[in-house]
Amino acid sequence: WVKNNPNDERAEQIEQKIAKIPTAKWFGGWNTGEVNDYVSQAAQKNKLPMLVFYNIPFRDCGQHSAGGAKSAKEYKQWIRDVAKGIGNRPAVVVLEPDALIQLDCLSEKDRNTRFELLQDATEVLKKEAPSTWTYIDGGDGKWKSPEDMAGWLNQAGVKNTRGVSLNVSNYNKTADVEKYGQTLVDNLKQKYNTTAHLVIDTSRNGNGSNGEWCNPSGRKLGTVPSIHSTDLTDAFLWIKRPGESDGDCGIGKGTQAGQFSPDLAMSLINGR
Repeated sequence: WVKNNPNDERAEQIEQKIAKIPTAKWFGGWNTGEVNDYVSQAAQKNKLPMLVFYNIPFRDCGQHSAGGAKSAKEYKQWIRDVAKGIGNRPAVVVLEPDALIQLDCLSEKDRNTRFELLQDATEVLKKEAPSTWTYIDGGDGKWKSPEDMAGWLNQAGVKNTRGVSLNVSNYNKTADVEKYGQTLVDNLKQKYNTTAHLVIDTSRNGNGSNGEWCNPSGRKLGTVPSIHSTDLTDAFLWIKRPGESDGDCGIGKGTQAGQFSPDLAMSLINGR
């Protein structure tokens, strides 16, 4: 947007505050073949690529980001394709935002299939992309109890990964998310003998949450990405791209999910 709108009065602020900040790239059925190029470009510049894999069947419970692979078979082939696109090169992968937090919208059969697909994905990434740190998404760090989420993560194969991503595309304050994450990690260790680390999305949580999730007003950019290497949290990352809409809702009325809006971007920059 900045490149295409150099004379827009908002362009300089958006470039400095958002466009130049390292942010994850999302991959689904629409851009499978771009994984290798993206990781190759990162390697050439000695940078660590951050990828979000977002293609689970029945994605987003039919809401604004509905879609995903059309079958379990298609998804299994897709995850193998994107894992091979990374290969032996270092990368960070956030695996399927909202896939666990939205289990309740699925039938029992489809829930079991989702666990099976996530388990398979963790095994494929471990084998085909051995230098990748994979984090299964564990929700917003608030909605589901950490005890329940630990059980779901165990079923989803978290033992095959580096750990868990929290607050992806959400607005909850970092301190609150880390508190939730500590209980979650403790549960994984005590109940399932699994060691897990966290990454936390800080892209839009500068003002915390007002309880709304879809383009709420008054939110603000959060802490810029940084290695935050503690026993609990590996990094604060911008996983959601600030300024990209959550859907045709809130202050993003008239936009589509994933569409960049300079108005939404400026709202996050100004915190209003």
